[in-house]
Order: sequence, then C-alpha cells, then structure tokens
Amino acid sequence: MANVNKIKGVIGILTGGGDVPGLNPAIRGVAIRAIREGYKVIGIRRGWGGLIDVVRDKDYDNSDNYYELTEEIVNRAARTGGTFLHSSRTNPSRVSKKDMPAQYRDKYTDEINDLTGEVLQNLDFMGVEAMIPIGGDDTLSYGVRLHQEGFNVVAIPKTMDNDVPGTDYCIGFSTCISRTIMLANDLRTPAGSHERFLVMEVFGRYAGFTAMLPTLAGASHRCLIPECKFDLEHLTEIMVRDRNRSSSKYSMVMISEGAMIEGQDMIFEGDEADAYGHKKLGGIGDVVSAELKKRSAKYNNGREIGVINQKLGYTVRGGNPDAIDSIAPMAFGNIALDLVMRKEYGRLVVLNNGTYGNVPVDVVTSTTKVVDIEKYYNRERLRPFYNVFEGQPLFIMASSIAKK
Repeated sequence: MANVNKIKGVIGILTGGGDVPGLNPAIRGVAIRAIREGYKVIGIRRGWGGLIDVVRDKDYDNSDNYYELTEEIVNRAARTGGTFLHSSRTNPSRVSKKDMPAQYRDKYTDEINDLTGEVLQNLDFMGVEAMIPIGGDDTLSYGVRLHQEGFNVVAIPKTMDNDVPGTDYCIGFSTCISRTIMLANDLRTPAGSHERFLVMEVFGRYAGFTAMLPTLAGASHRCLIPECKFDLEHLTEIMVRDRNRSSSKYSMVMISEGAMIEGQDMIFEGDEADAYGHKKLGGIGDVVSAELKKRSAKYNNGREIGVINQKLGYTVRGGNPDAIDSIAPMAFGNIALDLVMRKEYGRLVVLNNGTYGNVPVDVVTSTTKVVDIEKYYNRERLRPFYNVFEGQPLFIMASSIAKK
C-alpha cells in the first residue's frame, strides 16, 4: 500500500445532468484506489453548480459545495442508484443573471455570463489538480472547455440515452433498457386484457437507442426514433394490423421523447431552456395516443381502438444499477484514475467493441452519436432490422457523425 501520509495530489469528481444507476459505483471506482494510492479526493456537490458556488474564503463553510471523500462514504453509496453527490444542469460558461451566485452579482451583470475564470480560481482555492467529471455530452462539453483552458481533465461518459460520442456504452444505459423491457412486458397485461394499443414514451432527445434496443429484444412491436420522422397514418395502419395478428388483440409502440411526426418538429413542455439550450421534451406520446385512437376506426371496421398511454420516464432511471451498470462504472473509475496517475489528461474513458480504453475528450464536442438508420432501422416497418449482428459490438446501432 502507498504511503498515505504524503498526499500525491488532489482529485475532484462530480456528476452532472440526469441521475442514472451506476454513478455511485463509478465514484467509488475512482475514490477507493485513489485514496489508497495516496491521493485526496474531493466530491463536488450538484455537478458544475457546486463548483461555481464556492466562496473563496478559508473561514467560509463550503461543505454544501464540496467535501473530502472517504472509503466509508463511497463504500456505503456504491451499491445504490442515483448519485450521492447530487447533480444539476449548470453550465458555468452560460450562467444567467437570475442564477448568479451572490458573491459574483456585482461583477457579472449580463443576462448570460461566462464564469470559467471563477471556476479556475475556485479549483485553485480548493487545491484540486485534476477533475473527473461524470456526465453526458452537455456536462462533458464543459469538461472539454476546462481542458482547452489548460486544466487537467479526465472524463467518464454517463447517460441513459447512450448518446455520448466515442464510446459504445455510457453509464446508466444498461439499467435503462433492462428496466424498459421489464416494464413493457408488465404493461402487456392491461393492454391485452382490454384489447388496446399500448403507447410507451421513453427517454431519447436526439438518439433512439432507448427505444431501439428494447424493441430489438421483443419488448415492443414498433418503435419511433428521433433520427427518422414518421407518418401517423402509416403507423396507425401497422398498429391495427399488429393488433389483429395478436391472439390477445393488442399492439405496442415505443416512442423516443424526441421522435417527430412528418412535417412537424419536436414537442416540448414549454419554452424555457436549460443552461445548455435544451427545452424540456414531453408530449409526443400523448399526441400519438390521441391520433391512433382517432384514426384507428378507418382500419378497424369503423370502430375506434382504445389506447393505454404510459410515459416510462423516471421509472427506468430510479433504483439500483443492474450487473453491467455495477461493473463497467467501477472499471471506468479505475481507468480514469490510471490516466490521472500517468498524467494523461484530456481523455474520455470508453468501452468499444468489448474493450475498455480511452479517446481524446474533444470527441464529445466534435461529433454526435445517433442511430445509423440506414443500417439498423427499417423505415417501412418502423422497427430495427434483425440481420445485422455478426461482428457488431454489444450495444449495436451507433453511427458517429462530425458536427457541422
């Protein structure tokens, strides 16, 4: 065991964006070995939010913004879901006037302000020498910014949408699709009992992996994804046909929240956008459910077919991680620490073709990861192709595209 009496360095770790199962195992993966190797590990609360809230005064109580992690703390949390460090969608490069921390209000008075200079000073005040952010492409895009500013960053990909570029797997995705399959199978009971359509809205703003993989596994007859707009009349006709072929007289469709009807745009809950410019999605499942019921009579001898409309939402991101989201995040955390110890910064920990590794972190901002619809999605039948498996990674279907 290393001599822990002499601190080798100070590592900061945070989680940003939506919570997913697997975050706490990743934190533990970093912290346990780091502590035993002689590093001090600082847990930053509420993602980048805790970092901008820091007050640079040695007598100020910053415990609500960051604190030192111990083996006891991370061991206790490692088996649980969510993130014990909490999270936020704070973007330090775009802090609104109304969200400005009190200590900066006299200095920053624009409607939108870049606090990166303050972040760098706060990291220096905390003594943090390397940052390990865990998050999706939004959270990690600010990690790229810090790397570009010359700060030491090693990033870990997390998102149940599985859309962080450069990696086949993101923390949270496995549990998400496992739980989606389970819930979809449970919902077959009421759908079949009442001979209805079953419409399930799932996460997925720009990428349809969370709808495609469960459908591939047989959890739904059809799926609608953001990468390919769909025709409501065609969908209705297929759904009625599926229902008539079913011995229990029901049919199912899984819809990504970012899916779009032909001739229309994404559906949002309101006009307010977060710090990364994203409006909150919601409502495509409601629209499709209403339209299916209204249009179904045309293909069902003049009689409307009832609809069960279920937004799976947070039910698939709650609770404890599954096996993959318990094991892979631990490995991600250890690899991130290896990179820090070797002083190889500006890297993103990845899992590609079944092998752990790392790539340049700027892949997060230079490319996008979406479903390769030409290869994997049957536009006519509104579901995955089932003949493209050999030689593919575990979580297939990805296509990385350079950002314009």
